[in-house]
Amino acid sequence: MGTSPWIVPDDLWERIEPLLPKKERRFRYPGRLPVPDRQVLCGILYVLHTD
Repeated sequence: MGTSPWIVPDDLWERIEPLLPKKERRFRYPGRLPVPDRQVLCGILYVLHTD
């Protein structure tokens, strides 16, 4: 088998990334660091693929 189907290739990510909204981090009480959008997308695709 090749690569895992839930891994987003660089060329596809370049097309998807501009469609995602940019969220500014709060200065006061910033909270937990956000998970990168690409990792979130890979996680969603993994769950959809493995059911």
